[in-house]
Amino acid sequence: MRNTHFDVLILGAGLSGIGAACHLTRKLKNKTYAILERRSAIGGTWDLFRYPGIRSDSDMSTFGYNFRPWREPKVLADGASIKRYVNDAAGQYGVTPHIHFGRKVLRADWSSAKTLWSVTVLNEQTGVEEIYTAPFVIAATGYYSYDGGFTPEFPGSKEFKGQIVHPQHWPEQLDYAGKKVVVIGSGATAITLVPSMAAGGAKVTMLQRSPTYVLSVPAVDPLWSKLSRFMPSKAVYLATRIRNIGLQRALFVASRERPKVVKRLLHKLTAHQLGGEVDIKHFSPRYNPWDERLCVVPDGDLFRALRKGAAHIVTDKIKAFDATGIQLESGGHLDADIIVTATGLNLQLFGGAKMNIDGEPVVIKERLVYKGMMIDRVPNLLAIFGYTNASWTLKADIVTEHFIRMIAHMDKKKFKTVTPRAKGIKLTQDTVMGSLASGYVRRGADNLPRQGDKAPWTVLNDYLRDAAALKLGSVTNKALEYEAR
Repeated sequence: MRNTHFDVLILGAGLSGIGAACHLTRKLKNKTYAILERRSAIGGTWDLFRYPGIRSDSDMSTFGYNFRPWREPKVLADGASIKRYVNDAAGQYGVTPHIHFGRKVLRADWSSAKTLWSVTVLNEQTGVEEIYTAPFVIAATGYYSYDGGFTPEFPGSKEFKGQIVHPQHWPEQLDYAGKKVVVIGSGATAITLVPSMAAGGAKVTMLQRSPTYVLSVPAVDPLWSKLSRFMPSKAVYLATRIRNIGLQRALFVASRERPKVVKRLLHKLTAHQLGGEVDIKHFSPRYNPWDERLCVVPDGDLFRALRKGAAHIVTDKIKAFDATGIQLESGGHLDADIIVTATGLNLQLFGGAKMNIDGEPVVIKERLVYKGMMIDRVPNLLAIFGYTNASWTLKADIVTEHFIRMIAHMDKKKFKTVTPRAKGIKLTQDTVMGSLASGYVRRGADNLPRQGDKAPWTVLNDYLRDAAALKLGSVTNKALEYEAR
């Protein structure tokens, strides 16, 4: 009979889950673990999304794991390369045999009497429910639903005679060459799709309700190319990683402290990219930089497509769909054979699983988040949340390392449980994802834990401070309750 009890259960075999397993293998070789993954392959986001041009929206020197150098000079890597990188990491550290594929997590129940998590999953191949147990759980399921992306209710959508596609479920054989395509959206997915589909022969129009800040970055890192001539790849990775962490932080801080200055700088850079061929109003948001995530494009591919007329951009609101396309509130009409709704995600934690503590449901919006990694009054659980203002993996790495040090501390002291408890802390409206104003965060706020009004119940979104506290700082805190029961 297959063993279903382990020291640690990891939920999800994506970037964070595989990273957690690798860290566990490196630091606590004596621990048994299993990864519960609903899909049939490693990769998470990078296995799910298959739309044209799919790529990272963070540089790979910081998006890669801190223990495994990214060995290519690409700044923004394509989805297939990232999936291969995650697979290779799993192979290197012997993680793959520990993955239980095809398991949809339904429920996670904590028993204080047994000091044990019981995780109920549905084996989607057999239709049979299974129960896995462990004293520790690492939730590496990301923050959105894999079952479906967010699509607003567009009046008249049933009248449209063409094809409507959401990027989260891209048809494998979609033929768009020579077709009129309207991509609705202005975020990272839309700005990736537009130049990619234009290069594939589509006649693309990007339709946005409001503009987004878009910054061009080099497709190939010039520092990497120079240093790699005389330095080993590990050293090059470290050098570019340090530089990029500093640049990310500097831009974010400047955006917060000098928003008008940063806005003028981005306006100037964008105007240069557009070359007077496209009205800059389409890239002049009403909000300040980093109120929403800043989008990046390699070598200005989006700007180049617009400048050369290979694609077009329209800023307007949708009145209704009709048989041949989209009616705009301004009175205009966009003809379309295919409409792509790059309109965002549906937020969801723990893969949609319900969580109970001694039979009581956990209402996540009423719980605070400890150091951006654990949930108030929830024992022995790491919930991995990456950065919203930098690469996701930077935070995933260091919270996992900190949690593993907590487990080692518990082994040494013979503790059974560790529980964060927020005493005298005021719950604020900021979620674990900070004050980010993106639509998907506002829509899904009730599915996220909240921040408190003081440390350690606040989210810093500052890698340098977090790294010092989590990699080197103590695993004890007055907000943590360790028990030997």
